[in-house]
Order: sequence, then C-alpha cells, then structure tokens
Amino acid sequence: MKPEDLSALLSAVLTDAVDAGDLPAALREEITPARVKVERPRSREHGDWATNVALQLGKKAGMAPRDLAGLVAERLTDKPGIAAVDVAGPGFLNVTLDAASAGALAREIVEAGPEYGRNDALAGHTVNMEFVSANPTGPLHIGHTRWAALGDAIARLLRASGADVTAEYYVNDAGNQMNVFADSVLARLHGRDVPAGGYPGAYVQELADAVALEHPDVRELTDEAARPVVREAAYRLQMQDIKDTLAAFDVHFDVFTSEQTLHDSGAIEQAVQRLREQGHIEDREGAVWLKTTDFGDDKDRVLIRANGEPTYFAADAAYYLHKRDRGFEEKVYLLGADHHGYVNRLKAIAAAAGDDPATNIEILIGQLISVNGAKLSKRAGNIIELKDLVEWLGRDALRYDLARYPADSPLTIDPELLRSATNDNPVYYVQYAHARASGAARTAQAHGVDRSEFDAALLTHATESELLAQLAEFPAVVGAAARLREPHRVARHLEVIAGAYHSWYAACRIVPMPTDDGTPRPVETLNRTRLWLNDATAQVLANGLGLLGVTAPEKMLSLIHI
Repeated sequence: MKPEDLSALLSAVLTDAVDAGDLPAALREEITPARVKVERPRSREHGDWATNVALQLGKKAGMAPRDLAGLVAERLTDKPGIAAVDVAGPGFLNVTLDAASAGALAREIVEAGPEYGRNDALAGHTVNMEFVSANPTGPLHIGHTRWAALGDAIARLLRASGADVTAEYYVNDAGNQMNVFADSVLARLHGRDVPAGGYPGAYVQELADAVALEHPDVRELTDEAARPVVREAAYRLQMQDIKDTLAAFDVHFDVFTSEQTLHDSGAIEQAVQRLREQGHIEDREGAVWLKTTDFGDDKDRVLIRANGEPTYFAADAAYYLHKRDRGFEEKVYLLGADHHGYVNRLKAIAAAAGDDPATNIEILIGQLISVNGAKLSKRAGNIIELKDLVEWLGRDALRYDLARYPADSPLTIDPELLRSATNDNPVYYVQYAHARASGAARTAQAHGVDRSEFDAALLTHATESELLAQLAEFPAVVGAAARLREPHRVARHLEVIAGAYHSWYAACRIVPMPTDDGTPRPVETLNRTRLWLNDATAQVLANGLGLLGVTAPEKMLSLIHI
C-alpha cells in the first residue's frame, strides 16, 4: 500500500462517516484524497504512516480532534491491509499496515517497471521550458553547466508527472555580438589579433581553420565581403559544437529558436503593435516604451530606440508572445545568477500580454557554481568548458551532483569526492546500490532462486518494512519534485533508498544459507519473495537515476564497503 492508497482509504472512511451522519455533510469538500495527507512518523515505533487529518477537521466537524481521531480509528481498523491504528497526543493517527499489504508493493513495482513513479499530478499542463540558451559565440562552460543538468532533470520530472513539456533553447544570434564574433574569426583567418573587445581563445582559431576549409577562397576576399560568409559559417559551426556538447551531456532540446528570425519575420514589430493595441505602449523622447511600471517593474522599458532600432527587451517581448501563440500556457525560464533584474520585466511582459504572471510565467534563478582545483581551458581562454568537466569528472557524477542541491544555493564541486569510489560519494553510493541489487539478482538466478512465487506476508523483517516504506514514497517524491521544480528531492530520496537497501542486504538473505557442511538448503517461498523486493529496489533506483539523467549500472568497476 502506497501513501496515496492510504490517503484514498482514509478519505473513503471519512466519507462513509459523513454518509452515516456521524460527521457533518459540510466536510465533504475537505475529505478528498488530495487533502487527506499521510506522512512517515518520526519514529517507526509509532507505525508506518501518520496523519493529522483529525486536527485539521476537528473544528469544522464540531468535535474535539482526539474524539474525531477515535471515530476514524474505529472505522479504519477493520479495513483490509490495516494491522493497527493508534490515536496519539491531541489527535494524531498512527497507522500500521499488515505485512501482506506493505509487501505487496514489491510485486507492484516489478510489474510496473519503468512506469513506477510516473504520475498524473501535472496532467493537462502545457509547459515551455527555456534553459541554457548560451550565446553562439563560444563553447559551453561552467556557467551553463548547472542549468543544463537541472533544466533537463526538471523537464524529465514534469513529463513523468503528466505534463506536456517542450524543452527550448533560445539562440541569441542577433545584435552586435555576432559582428564582433565574426570579426574575431576573420582576424584569426588572416593571422591578426582579435579586435578590442573580441573573443579570445584557441577555439576562435579552430573556427577560422574550419571556415577556411569550407570556403578556400575566403582569405582572398575583402573584410567587408568576407564578414557575412565568416559570420554564417562560424555561427553554424559553433552552434553544432554546442549541440554536440549538450548531447554528450545527455541534454536534448525539442526546439531551437533563433532571435534573428524574430527580427527577420517581423515578429518584433507585430509584438509592439499588439501591445500598443492593448494600451501598454507609450511614445516619448522619440522612442517606443512598454509601460512595465503598470505591472510592478521598477521602471518602464524601451522597446524601440529613437533611432528605430529594437532593443533586446523588444526581442524578449516578441519571444514571449511567440511562445504564447504556440499554445504554451506555462512558460518557465531558467536564468543565471546575473539575471535577477529580468524577473520583474519578464513578468511585466506576461501581464501586458494578458497572462497571469502568477501562473503563466515562472522564472528560476540559479546561483553560481565553482570547482575546486579546476584549470581554465587553454582552448577557450579564461573559462572552464563543460566538455572538459565531463571528461574530468564523468557525466554521471557531474549531473548527479548538480541535481543534488537546490538551484538557489551556491555550489562548489569537489572533484576528489566525485571521482572517488567510496560511500562518501553520493552518486557512487546510489549507483552501487543498483549494481549490488543487479548482482544479487544474478547470484540468485545462479542458485536457482526465481520469482515463481510471491508471498508478501513473509516480508516481516524490520529492514524490509523500512525499505518498502521508502519505495512507497517514491511516486510522491517525484510528483513533489516536479511541482516544485526541485530535482534534488529525488536525488536525496534515492540516497535514503540506497541506505535502506544496504541495511536490508546485510540482514536478509535471498539465497538460502548452506548448512554447516556446505550442503545447499532448499529454496523457499521467502527466498523468492525477497528476490521480488530486491528487483523492485533496483527498478526504483533505475527509474530515479533516469529522471536525473544518470545511468544505473549493473556492475561497478570498484566496490565500496557498506
């Protein structure tokens, strides 16, 4: 029995009490399964699950909470799967499941396979998630790494919770930065220093060499004639490098949207006109302004400069409307720590467009990360490249560590820890639990233990109850992590599951212990049932790691002592 199953059972008990006239009919709206919450008690001595529903409803029911708890306990005690219900303190209910009810989850998980943990908490939500969106003027670096890992994990969690998600990369390929980029590559083509304010790094020379291979005659052109050729080719090559780097990090986007296309298609002019028709535009000082102060911004924002040139903010407005026109009710932006000033102005765009800033747009700000002992990239100049981090630390270790902490907390990566094969290394600890469970299954098969029998009532050991309880919480953890945009909840719960598994593995045997003289003992139903629990754990660990973009190995090159 999972916590959501118990919530549904409690809701049914309360509804029956209303139907019988023991509770007022006015409670009906308050006793839906979604509102009747259960949680793990602080001490397992108090049972498997606890609820404060009697404390929540006592006043509306016109009863002392403890009396209401007693009424619920009396009706709940005789329900299938319930071993005991105790009333504690002012009206808490502590529920103990019978072994068969708790243990049945092992079979349910194995039969559900990769689907276990998926839920419909966000069904009906249509979400556009924009993240990374690095300028196409250089390689991805450490500043983009956190959002690449977190953004992809959040997208996976949203999809696992029923949302329709489009992962989108906004390519900032318009404006003077692209001219500076082209001039930097052009200078390297001719063996010159990059211009002042240009892009340093050996990667610019690599781009120049690649452009020369594509266009052998480009050096014979004047700078004016060569610039558009160099700009197009270098931009395309650099974007391909970004896409390849993301793919190697197992981060994939559904859509790449070019800022330049917004300019070329007239989308910016159309956006300004739409906002003008809605009464949010003001012409003053020769420029076109969006009155964002009407929606909580600290100052109005220029859309079109006095010289007729659109601002970057105008592109932001057009891009927001572009997303809205494509049917995305929820727009999620994942921005870096230096983008705090964008929050109010983006919400103002949403409000001016007729959306509700509280529900139609969400802006997440990620704090900076650093790496102890990391060397700057010789290829890219004064930055640490993402591809170097992956090569140095490994994709799994890097993605797991980045997902393990809230985005709004600064993070310093410890390379020595992430490269270590010890139980102090969280990703290794969790992956090892999966590898150990996979190895246990192989050993069981070699000794004739299969899953031909299952008796959930036999899973009575304390470590089995603890492991089952943690496995039962996994779907709720996934749903909460998706709703709150917090992948670290999944990572931390996987570590709890791994710890519970290691404790169970040390206490309970799947393969029967041989006799003193080495004679094999016969395989019993308990052994086969424990194999179900072992395989259920492996499945949950694999599902959880997959949501974080981390692999679930069946073998580990190094072993740790647990």
